[in-house]
Amino acid sequence: MIKGEIGHGPAVALVVANMIGTGVFTSLGYQLEALPSAFPILVLWAVGGVLSFCGALCYAELVSIWPRSGGEYHLLREAYHPLAGFMAGWVSLVAGFAAPIALASMAFGRYMAKLGVPVEPMVLAAGAVVLVTVIMLGSTSAVGRFLGALTVLKVSLILAFMAGALVPAATVATVVPVSLLPKPGDWDLMISGGFATSLVYVMYAYTGWNGAAYVAGDLRDPQRSVPLALLGGTVLVMLLYIGLNVAFLVKAPWESLRSEPEVALAAAKAIFGERGGAWMGGLIAFGLLSMLTGLTWAGSRVHQRLGQDLVRLSFLARVNKHGAPVGAVLLQGGLALLLLLSGTFDAVLNYVEALLLVSSLLAVLAVIWLRVRRPDLVRPFKVPLYPLPPLLFAGATGYMMWFLVGQRPQELMWGGVTLLVGGVLYAGLRGWQESV
Repeated sequence: MIKGEIGHGPAVALVVANMIGTGVFTSLGYQLEALPSAFPILVLWAVGGVLSFCGALCYAELVSIWPRSGGEYHLLREAYHPLAGFMAGWVSLVAGFAAPIALASMAFGRYMAKLGVPVEPMVLAAGAVVLVTVIMLGSTSAVGRFLGALTVLKVSLILAFMAGALVPAATVATVVPVSLLPKPGDWDLMISGGFATSLVYVMYAYTGWNGAAYVAGDLRDPQRSVPLALLGGTVLVMLLYIGLNVAFLVKAPWESLRSEPEVALAAAKAIFGERGGAWMGGLIAFGLLSMLTGLTWAGSRVHQRLGQDLVRLSFLARVNKHGAPVGAVLLQGGLALLLLLSGTFDAVLNYVEALLLVSSLLAVLAVIWLRVRRPDLVRPFKVPLYPLPPLLFAGATGYMMWFLVGQRPQELMWGGVTLLVGGVLYAGLRGWQESV
């Protein structure tokens, strides 16, 4: 891998690209059912952003200690034990990135088809995976420029939509004025079960805030670049999420949004007319393509790190003349295509969801663990207001895991089977010579 090619801009773009997918465009309709008031909904998105920022602070400290690519695989390996790192890497390898890539590509195909592209959505989805895979085989700087351009376009479209929605002359329908300020009954809503349940889905919309930690080895001065990317990207996305929801709530009739799975399309049509649906569909399609690129970049670096550490997986670390990890990129693209064509990526994503939450929870708790056990470590970046940020993030993640246990017991069972297989594989690998 060629070191030091990527600066702060592409690193921030990676975080933003990984975060802004379909979550913010789909969840408001369900939130309105549980929280029929604007202020609690905006607080909900702000709370999700603050919790994600807490997680980003913790990852920033860990990566400043060990500035290498690999995400949770690398961090858990160094903080706890090689087994913990291997289990995180195993989950990432078998499905942790391939399933979200397949899901994002299929959604991309559907939105492109809605825009009038005369190609089957499945073909468009597979083509997107192949395109991004080929791009990943180029130089890291070229990947950074491509991702940066897509992300700038995506953010620009979101800002343009927000500005257009908030211009009074742009509205098509007459909407009852909505107050964004607190009103009687809002506090009761914010301590209700509906608020807590909605927070689970909001946190899923913020997933990806840790993106820069996966590619630390590709960045110039990662001890500075990674914290800037994690924190700056998370704050930017939080502001975009709140602004976009303000536009939806203020300018679209709530009756057209409640329980609507594609709430952004419904809001755009209500605000701009039928052309608004095409505008929002294009925005989401660009967002998904940049998300697809970010996931592929991050996941391939996790697999590459596995290949660097284990001789029997060394094919994952082999690079081409551009420094791209060919084996890791092709394996991930192949797994994504396999899941896409088999139609099983939704089920796979559901069952690895809790495992990915466990990985991020252990990484955040490692900040506390290392402060107690390894106070001697050099920490170029330290979590401010410690230990509040890791405790807040751990509490929120614990709640989401509890929610998943109650809602998806079968998927969790298969997640346990995945861990068991990973443990058996690790036991077989334990005697093998490590490459570093």
